[in-house]
Amino acid sequence: MIVRRLENIVGTERDVEGGNWYSRRLLLAADGLSYSLHDTVLRAGTSTEMWYRNHLESVYCIEGEGVLVDRDRDEEHEIRPGTLYVLDAHDRHTVIAHTDLRMVCVFTPPVTGNEVHLPDGSYPAAEPAGDSTVAPPSEAREEQEHSPEVAS
Repeated sequence: MIVRRLENIVGTERDVEGGNWYSRRLLLAADGLSYSLHDTVLRAGTSTEMWYRNHLESVYCIEGEGVLVDRDRDEEHEIRPGTLYVLDAHDRHTVIAHTDLRMVCVFTPPVTGNEVHLPDGSYPAAEPAGDSTVAPPSEAREEQEHSPEVAS
């Protein structure tokens, strides 16, 4: 079992700054799951172009207002609390944040933790299976038992 609190992630290596956004990475590849989970804020007044050509992403808005632009279909969608969008076809998209937009994001394959967008708006491809940076679930849990951000 993994238990974490956002307050214990803020200000650590799992709190990643990306210019227009910051992301608190609650679950990462090293946790041994097939996905990563992020609490991400896109800053008010910003426009961020993204294209996750190496990942699929599900995004659920819990705070704020903005617009999702589907650049492949030339469509716009309002984002507000309760909005879910899924980038299930490596969709090229732009998020325009009218206010701070707080999103819960799930990536597959999972990210390792310190990724920021490449010039094309993507994250680097995931490491091949068996990479030493991804601990098997038993090792990941063992390491977390000694971490102050995890309660078991």
